[in-house]
Amino acid sequence: MSPRTRLSHALLAAFCLATGSARAVLADTVPAEPAAAAVAEAAFQAWLADFRREAAERGISQATLDATLTGLQPLARVLELDRRQPEFIDTFLDYLGKRVNDWRLNKGAEALAQQATLLAEVEARYGIPARYLAAFWGLETNYGSHMGDIPLVAALATLAYDARRPAFFRTQLFDALRILDRGEVAPADFAGSWAGAVGHMQFMPSTWLAYAVDGDGDGRIDLRNSLADALHSAANYLRRIGWRTDEEWGREVSLPAGFDPALAGLDRPRPVDDWARLGVRGADAAPLPDDARSAALLLPQGIGGPAFLAGPNFQVILRWNRSINYAIAVGHLADRLAGAPAIRTGGQADNRRLSREQVETLQGYLAALGYDPGTVDGLPGSRTRQAIRAYQKAAGLPADGHPSVSLLEHLREAVLRQEPTGDTRLAGEERPA
Repeated sequence: MSPRTRLSHALLAAFCLATGSARAVLADTVPAEPAAAAVAEAAFQAWLADFRREAAERGISQATLDATLTGLQPLARVLELDRRQPEFIDTFLDYLGKRVNDWRLNKGAEALAQQATLLAEVEARYGIPARYLAAFWGLETNYGSHMGDIPLVAALATLAYDARRPAFFRTQLFDALRILDRGEVAPADFAGSWAGAVGHMQFMPSTWLAYAVDGDGDGRIDLRNSLADALHSAANYLRRIGWRTDEEWGREVSLPAGFDPALAGLDRPRPVDDWARLGVRGADAAPLPDDARSAALLLPQGIGGPAFLAGPNFQVILRWNRSINYAIAVGHLADRLAGAPAIRTGGQADNRRLSREQVETLQGYLAALGYDPGTVDGLPGSRTRQAIRAYQKAAGLPADGHPSVSLLEHLREAVLRQEPTGDTRLAGEERPA
């Protein structure tokens, strides 16, 4: 075990002991014995000294290094949060319901009214509609009420030293020091999320350096304490990564009976007119407007759930956060803030949540039947979805590639039929009676 891994384990074990946790955060976490902790601490300080030398070589001032790195200690809480994985995977409908709810709609309406002058100024300058900025703001920090209070340099140093994603967070730590070196933000005020995101719109340091602007004209950039800086910066970011001012993000649609879900996917766009010829209509069953622009069909909860046509601005939202569920939530929240109705289709979808253990079981069944789901890790990534789609086609099911409890049940029966005398229990699943 490397010194770096020992430190991670020692910190996590110490955190569990301090909080009275009855279980280890990682299966191979070692006890935080004094000798091991001392070795781990020495290893971290050696890494920090090396990082400090490189930061100085990159032009970070001695004053900034002294103010931020002297006496720096890694944060066990950050490692615990980085390792935490949800026990259950939310369905799209559950995910959306938690984020586009009455509270966020009411607060969003208040924010649009209270910040109307600022939002109008930002929209006029960058071309990003106010309702989209409010949607990002609401989803990122509940309109500024939850920006995080974890010391940013300590959080980034913890993750940069850790073994899981050191290269990414090392770069973010250098960028955070560059921001502080400008003198625009005091180290004591440089706080944010455990993963290093800052301010109303939760910019990572690299995004701050590349896209943040002085929105209030005071000669400095402060994304935490200046809402004008935060909103101007968000709009500047969206515009520079490709936002089209004359287009929306997309729209909810309804599908005809017998529609082939294999046509769906971000990598399968086609003109809206083509979707109309295939029988796709608006969510209210009205014909789609004549439109030669390209859009992709998305089925975030499979063929039985809601359906959406997503245009180029959807891809821009994905640049902000690579989650399809998140990007749809941004678009839908923006629509709702403009008076659009709630989701109208997909109520018949299987809305039972899958646990990570059940996803592991599903992946194991796919592998047992000769389909390659990739690593059996409880995470339904692209290879797992490809394997699901292949199985669905072979089984005569709608090939939407979507993992669900009903699919798990179908796979279990298929495995039992294939090996009626074998023990097909995987990942702790009970054999059905």
